[in-house]
Amino acid sequence: MALNISLLHCCILVLGCLLYSHSSQALEERSRDNAWHVVDIMSLLPSSVCSSPIEKDFNRLTITHRNGPCSPQPTNYKTTDVQILTHDQDRVDTIHHHVTSAKKDSIGESLSVSLPAQSGLPYGTGNYVVKIGMGTPRKDFTIVFDTGSDLSWIQCKPCKTCYNQTDPLFDPNLSSTFSSVPCSSMDCTQLDGSSCSSGQCQYEVTYGDNSQTDGLFARDTLTLPPANTLPNFMFGCGTSNAGIFGKIDGLIGLGRDRVSLISQASSKYGAMFSYCLPSSSSYTGYLSIGKNTMSNAAFTPMVQETDTPSFYYINLTGLKVGGQLLNIPATVFYAGTIIDSGTVITRLPHTAYVQFRDRFRQLMKRYPSAPSLSILDTCYDLTKYQTVKIPTVSFVFSDGTTLDVNVNGLLYASQLSQVCLAFAGNSRDSSIGIIGNTQQKTLLVIYDIANQKIGFGSGGCN
Repeated sequence: MALNISLLHCCILVLGCLLYSHSSQALEERSRDNAWHVVDIMSLLPSSVCSSPIEKDFNRLTITHRNGPCSPQPTNYKTTDVQILTHDQDRVDTIHHHVTSAKKDSIGESLSVSLPAQSGLPYGTGNYVVKIGMGTPRKDFTIVFDTGSDLSWIQCKPCKTCYNQTDPLFDPNLSSTFSSVPCSSMDCTQLDGSSCSSGQCQYEVTYGDNSQTDGLFARDTLTLPPANTLPNFMFGCGTSNAGIFGKIDGLIGLGRDRVSLISQASSKYGAMFSYCLPSSSSYTGYLSIGKNTMSNAAFTPMVQETDTPSFYYINLTGLKVGGQLLNIPATVFYAGTIIDSGTVITRLPHTAYVQFRDRFRQLMKRYPSAPSLSILDTCYDLTKYQTVKIPTVSFVFSDGTTLDVNVNGLLYASQLSQVCLAFAGNSRDSSIGIIGNTQQKTLLVIYDIANQKIGFGSGGCN
């Protein structure tokens, strides 16, 4: 009898252990589920139809992807994925070169490579466009906006060499408020690259992909739709322009230099702007100049770098994948990190990227791999799936702020047979990191320059 009771007791203990084990496993599975996105496979590809109405808000400029169905550009203009990623690497290489050159120059070292004379920062043309007005009477133009550039410019008559654009060229002779900036002006002498012709200031900009714009440095009335005006706005009236600009009419610079839109508009709207990039090219977002009242945004300090003061630096110190913080020493990120609207793919220090990529691959091992796509080395063939589970990814900053990347910002889908992790690694840890626009999708990104902080809010395009 005692033996039977003992046996029964053992059975109860075993059953209890099994139940506890099953319960623990269930809890673990639920915990794991909290670290995954479950995604409909078709949502990874953009629609060929614009799904967002173009709304005119008093203080918002509508953002569209320059190659998407919502873009004002002709639909027959299309950049391939390889071209996009190649141009993106050109931009990143130029950013890295500029930062390295600036740091060497600040300590008196000789430079091994020199770039052409530039006004503003030579970092490409970005990917998202807005409409602005220029001149009196106002004429509307479709231009790229770029946080990595300062000088704004549009193509102008009389054009010596101009590429084809969607809208008619700006004719300064038809604007009653147009004026050239004289060579003797401090505004001219403070440009990074300028020259003088007949007493008028000339600007020069060369971008990382060897695109360039040169012309007259001028002033005119800028209109931010629908009717907000900035008189005497300084900009480049480009009469010699060439490169990979597509059909856009020019560029608006949102950097921190005194010639940028934000610096020139700060006395009227305050030193702040914000934007939300849409989840895909078939939707629209917005750019807002001035104060943003969104309450759920989390802020992290904006870091000032004297060598490259126009960039927006933030102190990235860690990464989470699938809800777990990776064992990456914060010192790996010592070169610094910028946030940039014109870089497509986020770049991480080499050491950080390798750990990040390997952890992502481990969690995605159930899916068949696919060939690399240009700079993207972690790709999957998802053609046989209706839904996929993608691990969550978060950026961790030095003050403890955590930015959860939206699921739309994790993958770059060329086609369902080649869906890639939308991150890349720098060749070394000493190159600065860049948080690109893919990882910023659907977030409200707030640049509070007056208070030296950058904020992130979820659901920013709602």
